[in-house]
Parts: sequence; C-alpha cells; structure tokens
Amino acid sequence: MESTEVESDILRRVRTLLRELDGHHPTCQCDRGMLRWTLHKKIDQNPSNSPILVRILVKELERAERGDFRHYIIPLLHTLMYTLIKAPCISDELCGRAYDFCKKLLTLPKPFCTIGLDYAIRLKMERTAPGMLYQRMVISEQSLKSDPYPYQEKIFIFADPELLSEAICNALVTDTEAAQVSQSPRACMCYVIIHAMQAALGEGCDVSGLKGSLQDMPTRDIEHWFRQVVAAVECAGNEASADRGQHAARLEKIYRAILSSLQAGDAPLGGLQGTPLPNPNISFHLWTEDDQLWKELVLFLRPLSQTCEPDCLSQDLDNFEIQDIISDCECCEQTRFSVLSTDSGIERDLPVVAEELFAPCSAETEQSRLQRKGGIKKKPSPLESMAFLQSGCNSPGAKHPVKLQRRPGIPPAPAAPLQRLHTARIVLLGDDRILGRLAQAYRSLRKRETRRVFLTPRLNLQFYYIPVVTGQPNTLAIVDHAATGQEELCEVAGYLGRADPWYESNINTLCHVIPKLATMPSSPSKHLVTDLFITDVIAYYVRMGAQPVCFQVYAVKIFFNDPALEPAEDVFLTELRTQVQESISQRELSMTKKKMTLDGPGIDLTVAYRKVVVSDRAKELATSLRSTGLVMKAPPADEVEDLVCLNVNITEIVRINNLSGRSFSAVANRLKTRNIKIRSTEQRPFMVCLDKDSRRTYRNVISVEVSPCLEPSYCLQKTRTMKLSLHETEDVGLVKYMPKSLLLPINTFAGIIQ
Repeated sequence: MESTEVESDILRRVRTLLRELDGHHPTCQCDRGMLRWTLHKKIDQNPSNSPILVRILVKELERAERGDFRHYIIPLLHTLMYTLIKAPCISDELCGRAYDFCKKLLTLPKPFCTIGLDYAIRLKMERTAPGMLYQRMVISEQSLKSDPYPYQEKIFIFADPELLSEAICNALVTDTEAAQVSQSPRACMCYVIIHAMQAALGEGCDVSGLKGSLQDMPTRDIEHWFRQVVAAVECAGNEASADRGQHAARLEKIYRAILSSLQAGDAPLGGLQGTPLPNPNISFHLWTEDDQLWKELVLFLRPLSQTCEPDCLSQDLDNFEIQDIISDCECCEQTRFSVLSTDSGIERDLPVVAEELFAPCSAETEQSRLQRKGGIKKKPSPLESMAFLQSGCNSPGAKHPVKLQRRPGIPPAPAAPLQRLHTARIVLLGDDRILGRLAQAYRSLRKRETRRVFLTPRLNLQFYYIPVVTGQPNTLAIVDHAATGQEELCEVAGYLGRADPWYESNINTLCHVIPKLATMPSSPSKHLVTDLFITDVIAYYVRMGAQPVCFQVYAVKIFFNDPALEPAEDVFLTELRTQVQESISQRELSMTKKKMTLDGPGIDLTVAYRKVVVSDRAKELATSLRSTGLVMKAPPADEVEDLVCLNVNITEIVRINNLSGRSFSAVANRLKTRNIKIRSTEQRPFMVCLDKDSRRTYRNVISVEVSPCLEPSYCLQKTRTMKLSLHETEDVGLVKYMPKSLLLPINTFAGIIQ
C-alpha cells in the first residue's frame, strides 16, 4: 500500500473514532469500543507507520483546538501518547509539535491543564532521551531491577464469584495467565535495549543484528548491558542541559560494544522494526474474604521469596492488626521489636560491641559515655516499628543481632525516608455491588493504616472499575420497584461514562463484550480475540487512566427493634434502600391490616435531615409521614453537579377523602441531604439493603442514621486535639488541614470534563 493510501486509511480510522465520541455509533454494534484497539493493532503490525499516525493526531488536535471541539482533545492526546510510547522512532520535530500543543493546554481549565502538564513533562524527557517512556513503563510493570528507576507496579483484578458467572471467571483467569507467558525478565531486558537503541539511532540501528547478538549472550551479559542502557537513558532524561545528540552518541558506543565488529560493519540495515510492549504484571483474584485486598497489598510489598514460609506469613497477616509488630518468625530467625523500650537511658548499660571487647577504654571514649543526658524512654512510633520490620525482611536467612547496637558517643544514623516505590493498580470487575464491597474494604484499610502506618508511605494505590453485568440481578425486591435493570446496577459506570466520553467508548462497552467473549465456543479465533482484546484494553486503561473521580463514602448506623442487639455500623457507596418488613406473628399481622385499612399501606416515619443548599448553610428540617419505602442514591444525577449529597426519594402515602370513600395515593418526595435520620414511630420494623446487594440486607430495623463517612486519620487527630483542648469545637491545628471525608477515587481517562 502506497504512503498516500496508508495515510488516508489511518485518517479515516481516526475520524471514525471521533464520530463515535459525537454519538454516531458504528452500524455494527460489535465494533463499539474496538475502534481504538483496531487502530493501535494496525500500527503494531506495521510500526513504520507510527510517524504517520502521530502526524495525523497532532493535526487533529490542532484542528480541535481551533474549532473548539474540546471533547476531542483528551481522547486524541491519549491516543497520541500511547502511539509515541510504542513507536520505534519518532522525529524530534513531531515530538516538538506535540510538546508545544500540550503547553497550550495549560491555559484551559481542568482536566485539560492537568493532563497537558503531565504529558508536556513526559514529552520533554522523551525529546531529550528517546525511548525513556517505554523504558520506564517496562521496568516498572515487569519489576525489573534497576537502581536509576527502582519503581514497581502490579495490576490486581478482583471479581466477586457470586456476581459473575463461572464461565466469565474461568475465561478471565485463562486470559490473564496467558498474558504472562513468554514474558521472562531476560526477554523484557532485551526489549528495553533494542527499543532504546532504535529510538535514539533510528534507521541507523541494525535491529536484526542486535537481536542476534543479544540472543547468543548469557543472561549475565544482558543484565550488564541493560544496566548500561538504563543508566544512559535516565541520566540524559534527568539532566537539564542534556542534548539529544549527546544521548545518541552515548548509546551508539554501547550499541557498537554489543555488536561484533563483523555485524556492525557488514550487516544490512532492515529499517524500523517494532518492539513489543510486554503485557503488565496481572494477577486475577476471586474476592472471597473481607480482608483479601489488604493481604494481597501486604504480600506485594513483602513477597514470599523475601520473607518467610507461607504458613508463617499467613499467621503474621492474621495477627497484624492485634500485635504491635508482626509476630516473630522462627523460620526467618527474626527478632520481634516491641514498642516498649528496654533502654534504661544509661549509656554504660548498653551491651559492649564485639570489636570493643579488647580495645582499651581511652579518656575520650569515657568522656563520650558521660555526655549522654536524660533518661527518658522513648516509645518508637508505629511507622518506625514497621520500618524495622521492613528492613528485617529484606535479607532472608540472615541472622540479626538480638539488640540494636550503637557505638558510644556516636548518634545513630537517621533512617532513610520511605518512598512510594510500589504502585498497586486495583481493577474491579462487576457492577455497583462490588464497588460497595470495595468501599467497605477501603474503609477497613484506612482504619488499619490509622492504627499502624505501613502501606501508606510505601504504596501508591490506584482504583479502576470495569462494569460487567451478567445473569439476573440479585437485589432486594421492592414493591414499587420489582426488578432492577442492568443500567441501574451500573449507575457508577453510567455516571463515569457521562463525565468522560473516552471511558464510555473504551470501558463501558466491555459491560456486555466480556460475557459474550467468555461464553463463545472454544476455537482458535476466540482465543486470538480474547487474549488480545480483553488484556490489551485492561492494560490501556490502567496505563492511560490517571485522572480520579472521587465518590463520597457514606456511613450508616442501624438500630434494631431488639434492645439487646448492638447497633450495626456499615458504609455504602451507591445506594441505601428500605422496604416495609412483613409481620411475622399473627397478632402483628392483624394489627397491621387494621392500620393499613385506616391509614393506608406502609409505616409511619419521622425524618430529620440537614437540607443541602448552594450556600452551604446548615438548615435542619424534620417531618413525619407514612411511607412504603425510600431510596438514597449517592452518585450525582448530573455529571457536572457540584453538590456532593444524597438524593433521597421517599414514597409517601397520602390519604384522600371523597364521596366514594377513603382512598390512598403514592406521592414521591425528593430531597437533597448529607445527614439524615429515619425512625419508625409505631415500632414496626423495616428492612435496609445497601449497595443493591441482598447479602448486605439488615432486617428488623427500627431506625437508621446516615452521614458522610469520616477519614479515620482525621477522627484520630480530632480526638487527640479534643483531649488537649476540651472546650474547642472547631477544627484547630493540624486537623484543619487534614481531609475530613473518606473519598473513594476511581480512575478514568479525563476525570470530569466541565
């Protein structure tokens, strides 16, 4: 195909992609959500066309800016950056045009300026050190050992086996396992070397000869050249005065050293060739335990290969919340560090170091012993204790001293600050019900971190959501809402799709695609599609989706009609629904029928709430009514709605007296609030269902209190402040600057486009 035909074909594909953003869906519904994927796959088949696609995307971006088609900008930018990362070589002129366009976005509101700044920083590094973005992505996703860039990432896919069919779960397990095949560290290091050479040298790089040389090398030599290439690229990318030509010259020296003299001089150049971008490290988990998310994150920071035996570590995880420090492991020969100091504060009580046993005690040494003052026992913070634990698990098999040794008169070296070198990307598959479980797990995790900081200073936690709906909904049936449709089970996904068109185009379409692919009959074509499409879309989502949309988590306190039962505390993210509970005893049933004859169906309720107004002034209201049930929904009805509140719909029963007799009609009352209390005045119980999940149904409920869930760290600091100043009611000191509400961030491609 000639270059003009190739360019026109790529332009046609890009324009079709943009028309889908305008709501003009393809005639074949099976193509929905696959236009972006097929575009990138076409370029992967012929990588030499990457510059053509980049040039077209830059032109379309400039055209979108001039024509004020802002909803095109972010999808085009993500497509451009993904192409640049995978491209074998892009000229400095094209990178410069993309960089200049990103700088123009800094004058626009969020999220355009945020994404523009992020991509401008990346493009600046890529112009100086070509191949840097690809290199960093592979190193972090494959957890390759690299001192200049010591970051690691992992994708955790969580699915609820009670919400997804067995066929879907088995298909996802098979696909994620197949994605990890043939991705050895050796192959990934070769990919980094080849891509860096080709990005810097362009067509002057003999890719075939380089591949042959690396293939014949022992792994030790490949690791050596990998370290050399990574150091050269990182050095050029981080230097303010670095030059693209100097970087190319530095890599050419390494390139000549890798190739033999015969290959370097005589081998014909084969032009640009694509270097595969390995699939990220993905693990699939069936969510069967409440604390499974927390355990997997701890294991990510402390792999089994660096700690102890699995049984011993499992016992550690179970005792982590109870013990001040994880219990000692005899198999690791580790010492348990207690939070209670055994240091008396007197220097001469410290044990003598081995090398000092035969050293004469000079006057200077004795004077240094007498310089220590004070005898206050210092209680180490939980963070320091966990730092000891972390360092103690870094060297398996090494026997550590019984006590920390310190030379007299010499202050201990300060501990290195903790860095977030690990990124855990949590992908949730399912509907709103699994997001409700995530809200529970996230609140539990934050409470653990408040009691003892461990994950927070070391781990960057990112959440992603892919809606998948299959089978019949498993929700609480309501009289006036007999069935819950698939759209209502994915309200969060619908809101994210309205807020971010690129999320709607690439992720929401998977809602029906994944079940369809999972139930396809086994065939070579089926495996070809599923292995490439599902895994690639998940990888694209977690790589490019970096803009969070935060959802308020709401706390609910539930009181029961039995005074002996303690109130239950729970949280919900999307919905709280109540229903009148059927009477059990015959006496209650007869009284209920008599009451319904006089006053109509439902029960008498008192509702006290704080009305939400734009001015944010507190306005307390209360009312009494008869109702058959109510629904509280947390996701905003409109994607641009600024008020973070609950939309409460109460079905009120109104009695109407007329000539024909007494009749009743249902009236929908709507209100917006953040804090609400509901109580049954006639002591008739009702049922409460959280997040549309029948497994989270509470019965015999007499009263409910709902309020925004507070951040546990804020509550702890607030309690400490109140102890010091008993008469202070306002937030003072550090509390004023801490986040007050617990927000659950879910990443999308653009966040919320205003």
